Amino acid sequence: MVRPAVLIDPLGGTLHLRTRLKHLALTGAALAVVTASLPGAAAADSGDRGRHPSDRGLSAVIRYTEYGIPHIVAKDYANLGFGTGWAQAADQVCVLADGFLTVTGERSRYFGPDAATDGSLSSAATNLSSDLYFRGVKDAGTVEELLRTPAPAGPSGDLKELMRGWAAGYNAWLRKNRITDPACAGADWVRPVTALDVARRGFAVSVLGGQGRAVDGITAARPPAAPPAAPVSGAVPDPDAAATAARELFAAENATMGSNAVAFSGATTANGRGLLLGNPHYPWQGGRRFWQSQQTIPGELNVSGASLLGTTVVNIGFNDKVAWSHTVATGVPLNLHQLTLSPGDPTSYLVDGRPERMTARQVTVPVKDGAPVTRTQWWTRYGPVVGGLGAQLPLPWTTTTAYALNDPNAANLRGSDTALGFGKARSTQDVADTLRRTQGLPWVNTVAADAAGHSFFSQAQVLPRITDELAQRCSTPLGRATYPASGVAVLDGARSDCALGSDPDAVQPGVFGPARMPVLRDTPYVENSNDSAWLTNADRPLTGYERIFGTIATPRSLRTRGGVEDVTAMAARGGLTVADLQRQQFANRAPAGDLAAADVAAACPAALPDDPEACRVIGAWDRTVDTDSRGALLFDRFWRRFTGTVKPTDQWLVPFSATDPVRTPRTVNTAAPGFAKALGDAVAELRAAGIPLDAPLGEHQFVVRNGQRIPVSGGTEALGVWNKTESAWSAAGGGYVDVVHGTSHVQAVGWDGGRCPVARTLLSYSQSSDPSSPHSADQTRLYAAERWVTSRFCEKDILRSPALRVVVVVRG
Repeated sequence: MVRPAVLIDPLGGTLHLRTRLKHLALTGAALAVVTASLPGAAAADSGDRGRHPSDRGLSAVIRYTEYGIPHIVAKDYANLGFGTGWAQAADQVCVLADGFLTVTGERSRYFGPDAATDGSLSSAATNLSSDLYFRGVKDAGTVEELLRTPAPAGPSGDLKELMRGWAAGYNAWLRKNRITDPACAGADWVRPVTALDVARRGFAVSVLGGQGRAVDGITAARPPAAPPAAPVSGAVPDPDAAATAARELFAAENATMGSNAVAFSGATTANGRGLLLGNPHYPWQGGRRFWQSQQTIPGELNVSGASLLGTTVVNIGFNDKVAWSHTVATGVPLNLHQLTLSPGDPTSYLVDGRPERMTARQVTVPVKDGAPVTRTQWWTRYGPVVGGLGAQLPLPWTTTTAYALNDPNAANLRGSDTALGFGKARSTQDVADTLRRTQGLPWVNTVAADAAGHSFFSQAQVLPRITDELAQRCSTPLGRATYPASGVAVLDGARSDCALGSDPDAVQPGVFGPARMPVLRDTPYVENSNDSAWLTNADRPLTGYERIFGTIATPRSLRTRGGVEDVTAMAARGGLTVADLQRQQFANRAPAGDLAAADVAAACPAALPDDPEACRVIGAWDRTVDTDSRGALLFDRFWRRFTGTVKPTDQWLVPFSATDPVRTPRTVNTAAPGFAKALGDAVAELRAAGIPLDAPLGEHQFVVRNGQRIPVSGGTEALGVWNKTESAWSAAGGGYVDVVHGTSHVQAVGWDGGRCPVARTLLSYSQSSDPSSPHSADQTRLYAAERWVTSRFCEKDILRSPALRVVVVVRG
């Protein structure tokens, strides 16, 4: 039996951990460190986990339980940040160091200008583009100005202390440990960081949906060299093509991040208390991975969950009273202003007939094995001039017209304050109050439940204050096409009466205040799967919000439709427990199969008259994407082709109806042009790869860790599967050979009336990206087996862990 953790008092006595920490906080005693192995605990890991982090008076206690999950205890926010930075570095030093090169604009110096980034912190196609943008942010002092902004518009003092401590903890780990991860072992680009670097990383996360989406367009924008002799072909974007491009650019099915989340109220549960299932779909590699921990300041904060790498707080998590998760929202966190340029001067634009000069910002980037590269970026009162939003939506800068991008999240470093407030919340009302006070979430919805039985949904985003009235009055011809189609507003920048204005309850100008945002409380369930807020509860549709937040009465994705069906049935059945949430996560039902497989099987003999085996396999498929499901792979490869080549309006015989949005559209159109070809091509593809048509899914959907295949269940966005798995296809490699993004940090949380939450978690890709770590694949194997981690939140549970290792502080 493991003894309670104690701190060693050199004067001869012992004190329990909580008492000792309180004592240290009061006395300010000098600290020394020792490592204690408790009876029954597992042997210590290699050096990085067996030493106590301490730097210039900062310290923390880190207790590791199963799967390398750290429980970090400190006396204040700086010390908590210190322990968090240390522990994150121990698991993810190479990924973190790579990200810090990004936000300081030094990728080209070490990796060359033409290499691709990992895409974690911006959309930049090359290192040079990334560096030009982030060096521009650095040279302009953008983040420094935000740090100087008083709260609530700027970050709180507690958050600044967390960032200061995080940087010190990361640096202390670097000084005291040898890097074993081959991704950066011995690399000269792994260097100490500052609190400002940590804040810059937070800025990058905040602008991912705005400036970060347009990095190539910002850094490549150039004024025309001279007036053309004749009109330039294609200089004016075609409104219809631009509307289509904008719709695809912001479509959930094309995103590399998404999520499901559902909260059930006490009216549906076995004990009248709330339940929450959070299932974010994030990248499995790179700087947008999650990392698990528990953060505790006795008497101040006690929260468990997952953090995006490089952040100082728990972004998605729970405490003893509240649980919350996020889903990527449909609100568009940017808009464009179409500039009318001054005659003869393409770097000057008109506002109410008066010219304003653009601001030229010269940015220089050091380059490996070459001369530094200098480029000029052009800024306006609205934001940077942008030459396009991705390759699909060019915005040419001509002698008469240019486009400036407005991103209100470029003035927002409050996201971590929102998370910190959630961690201290005691109810969903506190969650709502935190959202109202901090207004820090740039691109996500919030779904929450509490121990008192409340459910809560809010689309509280920092969005440009584009009302439908403003868009109607001020949209250019381009904007009149893009705004209804995608929510991307293009406003007339030549008119001051087209400025965004302010709401009285907003903490910064030009954004919506909380009173205008979609909210739903205390319905039997609230659910979101990356569609708009409209069907958060199918019996209580949300309406009345502006188009920029999302659509109303439009077709939902198959994942939303399947999710609503599932959670509606669960709520109607009632008596729900955490075990029901666990079953939902791994039900692996494929809504596309339920809707279409029978019709496909029936039409298959006519489409493939010489291939009865294919028809038999599809007909026998059980409509799930478990690892032992036979026929799932064949249907998936067919369905991707069918939905990718046949227009949505031609895919179904029964069209969408806003009065029946969950069950329509339906009845697959097997007579559609392209149906037979999609089916035949899928069959031919598998046979050419040597994959049997009825092969179990897990034999051909897997990840490889340390040379071993680990089969994984789940399915694609196209199939509408809750447990989303988007993988890289390699016929030569045997199928889906690695997960690109999908189910990441999962939490199923409830309460039973005791002092501890009832929580089960999973981190699908595990805590560490270092292949030599024992925690690089342990939870991945759990995920493959559809098993869960029982969260150790309360002291008694932490201390009972058979894997417990404790780092303790002593008064010296």
